Amino acid sequence: MPTERELQIAPIVPESVMHNTKALSNLQTLTASIFGAAAGILGLESYSGFLFYFIFTILTTVLFYTIRVAPTSLKAGHSTFDTSRYFRSQFEFWAGGLFNGLAGYILTWTLFYGLVRA
Repeated sequence: MPTERELQIAPIVPESVMHNTKALSNLQTLTASIFGAAAGILGLESYSGFLFYFIFTILTTVLFYTIRVAPTSLKAGHSTFDTSRYFRSQFEFWAGGLFNGLAGYILTWTLFYGLVRA
């Protein structure tokens, strides 16, 4: 638990944390739809389609961490893969997007699969 002095030096503003969470959620939902279109165009079926989704969703999260979170977090002295400065929990950051965009992925996957294969 941070002390009062630490909070005065580097306050964590709840509105900013909510904004960061919303921005990440929007990114993951958008990329899930794009990945669904790609999987449908490629004609992926069954497990290969779901594996495609999970791999690229994890890749998107890692890229987001590498580009946006890591540079300032590491400069501030936090450990590697620590997202507590910008997000509520590490689980929410790393695994929250796996199921957040799954419905949109399946929808666009089946739509584009049907359009291309029809």
